[in-house]
Amino acid sequence: MATSLIPVADPAELAAFAAAHPDVAFCELIFTGMSGVPRGKRLRMHEMAAVFEHGRMLPVSILVADITGEDVPETGLVWEEGDSDRAARPAPGTLVRAPWLGDDVAQVVLTLHERDGTPSDLDPRTVLAGVLARFAADGLTPVVACELEYYLVERDGLGIRPARLNGMVPTLHGTYGLAELADIDPFLRELWATADVQGVPLEGAISEYAAGQIELTLKHRADALRAADEAVLYKRLAKGVAARHGWHATFMAKPFAASAGSGMHMHVSVQDAAEANIFASDDPAGSPALRHAIGGMAATLGDAFAIFAPNANSYRRFRANSYAPVAPTWGVDNRTVSLRVPAGTPANRHVEHRVAGADANPYLALAALLAGVHHGLTHRLDPGPPVVGDGYAAAADGPKLPSNWFAAVDAFAGSAVMRDYLGERFQRMFTIHKRTEQDRYFAQVPPLDIDWYLRNA
Repeated sequence: MATSLIPVADPAELAAFAAAHPDVAFCELIFTGMSGVPRGKRLRMHEMAAVFEHGRMLPVSILVADITGEDVPETGLVWEEGDSDRAARPAPGTLVRAPWLGDDVAQVVLTLHERDGTPSDLDPRTVLAGVLARFAADGLTPVVACELEYYLVERDGLGIRPARLNGMVPTLHGTYGLAELADIDPFLRELWATADVQGVPLEGAISEYAAGQIELTLKHRADALRAADEAVLYKRLAKGVAARHGWHATFMAKPFAASAGSGMHMHVSVQDAAEANIFASDDPAGSPALRHAIGGMAATLGDAFAIFAPNANSYRRFRANSYAPVAPTWGVDNRTVSLRVPAGTPANRHVEHRVAGADANPYLALAALLAGVHHGLTHRLDPGPPVVGDGYAAAADGPKLPSNWFAAVDAFAGSAVMRDYLGERFQRMFTIHKRTEQDRYFAQVPPLDIDWYLRNA
């Protein structure tokens, strides 16, 4: 992995920021490992000069910490390594104020580097950069955007519920409801204002298909690494702003059994060297290149499912007639399939990838999606005819996506395409990481076991 694939922020960026914001006293360092949870440190601003000059040391185990923050010794990156340090370097353009943390707090995104100075091949930012290099070598540039669904909830001793609005707990779907948006107007205004401060291109909001569920979109970017940074920063600021209003913003894939799950829909097109969209076509189904890209994405959905659905809870989202896909299907202007070509102008043809949950790591989800796109373009894969009508019915007798966490991780572990695009070491370590997490999760005895089996077993 060439260092140039992961630019490092120049110290001049820090100097300019400090001059423009002399009141900032603290800065949080943000690193996102395999689990997708941002971790790091809070420093005094006078410490930041050394971070921009030389990086800040973080333990190598942070790369593979599980979703709870516990070490994963099975990777060999804890005791065998002495949990040694790696230098974390700031990413250009990510040093920004973090208003929800206070008027005097900033934050910056980091990439972890190995002892020889090269970006770590286990860092999700580096994994995504490696996939992007494959496009660049072919004179191509992916254009991507993420849209995230999530719930605003409250938590008490009995669990969670949709956040109270005007003193009441919402109970109706409220789909596209303007009254529901009016109820959270103060939150939305602060959310947009905070996003603007951070340079996160947050756009329109809708009330989604369940009480307390909303969705906001991010702009399309011809810089997929920046788009992933923005998705990570957006999730963090949404949580921070929600907390200021007494709520939790949860990106769990399925927080309520009887309500809609939350997805991260990713939109993708590809530009050539002249910045022309190679998916553009008067045909609503897009160009041959678009169909080859869909062929690649469909062929690799199962291989990458452990990335798109990374947690035990993720698999509760995939149910027929739920707007969450269950098969590697595609269609035109059809929300019952995995890969949707939205309606739009010929010049703006693109694909909406509807599989990933909102709990997916944005860096890895985009890396896996784009691996499928490049694989399909390279091998000119044919996706077959688009589904017309009910995608769930059409998929009843065809191939399915993995139905559980274990099958998904096994498919990822054996995938030659994922090994090729994401790297053999990453594939091996991610597999170990997830299998360890599975063991830990299923070693617990949940309350449901007591309810079902205490008297009846």
